[in-house]
Amino acid sequence: MKITDFLRESAISVELQAKNKQAVISELVHLLVKSGDIKAAEEEKIVAVLLARESLGSTGIGQGVGIPHGKTNMVKQLVAAFGISRQGVNFDALDGEPAHIFFLLIAPEDSAGPHLKALARISRLLKDRYFRESLKESKEEKQVIRIIQQEDQKSL
Repeated sequence: MKITDFLRESAISVELQAKNKQAVISELVHLLVKSGDIKAAEEEKIVAVLLARESLGSTGIGQGVGIPHGKTNMVKQLVAAFGISRQGVNFDALDGEPAHIFFLLIAPEDSAGPHLKALARISRLLKDRYFRESLKESKEEKQVIRIIQQEDQKSL
C-alpha cells in the first residue's frame, strides 16, 4: 500500500494555523473538503467522529507526530490529509511533547483491513527520524508529496 494512493497534494498544508487538538483536526478535515474527498455538508460530522475517537485515547504517538483517524460511512474509500504545524500543538502525546506532523485518516466503516494497513504504514515510516525531519522541514506541499513518493518507492 502506497500513501500516495490515498493522500492527494491538495489535502496537504505545510502551514497549519491551529493552536489545539480540535482545531488541528478541523483544519485537516477542511483540507479534505477543499480537495473534494469529503462533502462540505459532512465536515462537522466527520470532525465529531474524529474527536470521539480521540476521547478513547490520544492519537498523538510521540516524537512530534499525531495520527488522528476514524471510520465513517460518509466516505467511500480511505482518504487522508497531512499537515505541519511550525509552532507545535499539544496533542496529548504519549511522550508529552508537542506534535508538529499530522496525518489524518478517514476510512469507511467496513474497511478495517485498509484502515489498519494505512495506520501501520504511516506509523512505521514516521519512526524514521530522517523521514520525520524531512517532512517537518518541507516548505511547500509539492515537497511533502515528493518525500512521501520517495518513501513509497523504497518499500515496493
